[in-house]
Amino acid sequence: MQRSHIVRPAAMFWGLVVFMPVGVTYLSAILLLVTMLVAGGAKERFARLRANPLWWPVMAYVAWTLVVLALRPHYPQTPSNLFHGLRIAATLLMAMALAREEAVWALRGFLAMAAVNIVMIALYYTVGFPMLEPWRGVLILIGNKSISNALLFTIVAATAAVYGISQMVAHRPWRAIPAFAVVLAVVAIITLTLPSRTSLLALLLVIPAACVHQWRRQLRTLAVALVAVVVVLGAGVSQLPSVQQKFALGVQEIEAAQGGVVSEGSWVVRYYMYRDTARMIIDKPLAGWGIGGWTDQWHKRGPALLADYNMPHNDFLWMGAQAGLPGLLALLVIMVSAVWQAWRRPDLAGRYAFAATLIALIATSVNSALRDAQIGLALLWIAMVFLRLAQETQDPAPWRDLWPRRRVAANETALPNVLAP
Repeated sequence: MQRSHIVRPAAMFWGLVVFMPVGVTYLSAILLLVTMLVAGGAKERFARLRANPLWWPVMAYVAWTLVVLALRPHYPQTPSNLFHGLRIAATLLMAMALAREEAVWALRGFLAMAAVNIVMIALYYTVGFPMLEPWRGVLILIGNKSISNALLFTIVAATAAVYGISQMVAHRPWRAIPAFAVVLAVVAIITLTLPSRTSLLALLLVIPAACVHQWRRQLRTLAVALVAVVVVLGAGVSQLPSVQQKFALGVQEIEAAQGGVVSEGSWVVRYYMYRDTARMIIDKPLAGWGIGGWTDQWHKRGPALLADYNMPHNDFLWMGAQAGLPGLLALLVIMVSAVWQAWRRPDLAGRYAFAATLIALIATSVNSALRDAQIGLALLWIAMVFLRLAQETQDPAPWRDLWPRRRVAANETALPNVLAP
């Protein structure tokens, strides 16, 4: 059916706009959902979803959310928390419902716009570039949208690092050099223009983890690779003054919070949120305080200076507080299962997905990377699109044709497709 092709540009549009304000990202999500509904092939998509390993964890998460909604108290925040909880599930399911070609189109949009944004940032801080409102969160730090963009750039850097390492192993350094240049550009972005400790932490953890993924059956080679990576990261990224200052400040904030200091420092806030949210879970471990109950309890338990926050900067604790340990475990199983599925695929496609899903897991553990739509509507979507391609287990090269190739004559040789395994 010809109209089925409309899903591809809709998926690409979502990939193109993930760096833009959250309203545009919502628009792209609605557009993709509508095109999926009108394009036909609903039985095929549903069959694809039912066969996906994430289907039952997502269904358990949604079912328990609705059970808690029915049995536990309601609050002024219940509608918004219910919406965001179900939006997390919808984002996952839409990504898993994509055909391979549609997922490729989504990644085309994401990677193309990431490249444009890197150039835009370079121009803005060198020769000058107009401050366009849709890209304000890309050019300067303006809150959670900029944190989202920093995490998206981290996925780009991890993908480039994985590709660069694979090309070095294949003795093709001329392809690896541009990839490592992208990594350096992203490091500059997440340390200088969009400073984010979450992104730095994710990048420092994910690149060694990708090495483990690649050489897990070659322990001697793995040891050499890890030493090389640790030396490069230790002598490079971790020695940057801005990086040292950020992590030193984080340690100071935690020590201050443990001493009873209350401030709006990033890790001071997290210290009190994690402590008090854990106590919420201990008090109501089975079904929590109800959907939307975290904010009500936080106002009663948390320091008055921090009363305006509406999420605990850890989505597992958020679910545990409002839906008990079953809710926490349901969300944790979804995210860990995504990482595990990527881990099980040993090739380059698996490694790309492993890096992307691990970044999403780390961000979910230290930030509201799912609950906050400014982050989750972009980060979760892109990570799950990476995973969707890795789930094409019968396809040895699911990333093929990421960039459309020009038509060539029979006696010509097409250029290799970058990033394809």
